[in-house]
Amino acid sequence: MIQLGVNIDHVATIRQARQTWEPDPVWAAAEAHLGGADGITVHLREDRRHIQDDDVRRLRELVHIKLNLEMAATPEMVKIALATSPHSVMLVPEGRQEVTTEGGLDLVSERQRLQPLLDQLHDAGLRTSAFIDAIPEQIDAAAEMGFGICEVHTGPYAHAFHEYGRDSEAPQVIESLAQLDAAGRRIQAAGMRFNAGHALNYYNVQPIAALQGVRELHIGHSIVSRAVLVGIRDAVREMKSLIREMA
Repeated sequence: MIQLGVNIDHVATIRQARQTWEPDPVWAAAEAHLGGADGITVHLREDRRHIQDDDVRRLRELVHIKLNLEMAATPEMVKIALATSPHSVMLVPEGRQEVTTEGGLDLVSERQRLQPLLDQLHDAGLRTSAFIDAIPEQIDAAAEMGFGICEVHTGPYAHAFHEYGRDSEAPQVIESLAQLDAAGRRIQAAGMRFNAGHALNYYNVQPIAALQGVRELHIGHSIVSRAVLVGIRDAVREMKSLIREMA
């Protein structure tokens, strides 16, 4: 069964807009759990634009499902991960001016910088994943470096799906899906776990859920957006139902 990791960053975005104490991401995580989430994902950004250090600590202490910590590959973030000991850590690229993550890690060119940080995480027994684009060279580099999981960036597929009228049979959408499928097969052939995420929503998630061997989807913005209208528990339940239906 494909697992759903719910990213609750934007619950904290609402809180930080007023620099106050509500809504509390921990409450959101509990509601997501009750809606059927298999895990909670948070991205502790270097500029602390939404999730804060204390959120990560409290989530690790209070949430009863797995916690996945997304973070930039920096010594500061590795130190936080080692102190917090989340169930998994996902290394992602990060730019201060970006609205959201714009692409995958370039493991090929940054391997020398990233390898010592990855080794520290492995030495502490932390499961690590790399957020990468669906490019064969990046997958091969992830395997060589010792990542156990690759999360493939689904943003290009999601943008094509939207641009071409939510038509899953549009040639551009089919091409994007084929690239993701090939990436997933290569990841699995290398002995790694195949996850996927970014810009997935209630309209485009099912073709991704149908990809062979995909193990986990990480979805945040669309779930939090729907939760504003229907509540987090129901928003998660609806997404989980769509994934189960297709899988």
